[in-house]
Amino acid sequence: MGRSVVLKGALRCARCELPPRWCVCSVQVVQTCPLAVDILQHDMEAHRPTSTGNLILRVVEEARVHAYRRERPLVRAEIVRPGAELWILHPHGESFPPAPVAGGLQVLLLDASWAQAGGMLAAVEGWGRRVRLPMSGTSRFRLRAQNGDGRFSTFEALLFLLEALGHTECAGRLRLQFEVHVYAGLCARGRKTEAADYLAGSPAAEAFPELLAEFSRRRPNEEAGHGARTLGSDQANTARA
Repeated sequence: MGRSVVLKGALRCARCELPPRWCVCSVQVVQTCPLAVDILQHDMEAHRPTSTGNLILRVVEEARVHAYRRERPLVRAEIVRPGAELWILHPHGESFPPAPVAGGLQVLLLDASWAQAGGMLAAVEGWGRRVRLPMSGTSRFRLRAQNGDGRFSTFEALLFLLEALGHTECAGRLRLQFEVHVYAGLCARGRKTEAADYLAGSPAAEAFPELLAEFSRRRPNEEAGHGARTLGSDQANTARA
């Protein structure tokens, strides 16, 4: 395994949170979503570059995040959207129900470790339907260990939900955003062999050829200059699709 290039205190892009050499902001596109997406984020996740809850905020239009701290009670009215049916995704929920029609659907995603999610679920118990998704296979989120099959990142839970509801086109567009971020994260950690294997099985390889070519051209000694441009340019602003 190669040495990680992500060092404590190293320069990062202010938006995608990756080192400038591996910045993916040029291809991060805000996507409209047929669901109202809210994230209940544990305070320990908020500043982690690997948080896929933060990635959802960057690429899903009108997604919202709500901070969870054990010492501060949550306010239902600040999270639950009027008129919508709320689904709280959790492996211990009810079997996947039919999608609601009137009022639309709001999904609440718990962005935390598996151990932390239990306490967060208790804090919102009774606010909506606790729903279990038909999730199977192995996570594509290689930046953290998922501790076995059937465990997935917050972003992947949203992808499973969209696909289960028949919103496959939206899920496909968001999957591209997810996979290019994971690939760049692997590169930033010096895991070059794993990154190459990941890309070989990813639709991001075909979707973003120009960015990948730019990655191969960039060199570590160019990072400081590129970083200054990235952090201070309009590249951090996203397009809308």
